[in-house]
Amino acid sequence: MNIEPLLDALGLQEDATRALAEDLRTQIGELNGRLREAETHLEHLAITRKTVTALADRLPAAPPDLPEHPDYPRILGVFNETTGPLRARDVCEVLDHELLPKNIEGTRAKLKRLVKLGVLTEVVVGSFTRKQQPTATSSCD
Repeated sequence: MNIEPLLDALGLQEDATRALAEDLRTQIGELNGRLREAETHLEHLAITRKTVTALADRLPAAPPDLPEHPDYPRILGVFNETTGPLRARDVCEVLDHELLPKNIEGTRAKLKRLVKLGVLTEVVVGSFTRKQQPTATSSCD
């Protein structure tokens, strides 16, 4: 029996398999390089997210859109000038509104609307104060 053709066929298969293995090693090397690049990019994105989040905490909150009435900015001015809670009657006095029930009730309604907008807080029924802004904290992670 002549085994030469069988050995030749095995040699061809070995060469083809060797070439395939070398091609796969090359692809694996390229994929490892791409994987390293993707992992580095992910690290940079995580650092960027952390930096942006830390900076965003330091930015002042955007004021809410106030209703279209001239008293709202004036009311906020009153609360910016005081440290304690105010009642609708107190705000009317500072704004030089007559202390009539309709004016006090109108002011109370405006104060309640500012509570709904998140600008004021009603500390006890009928007593309003400026909502405390969260203080920026420094984090060292």
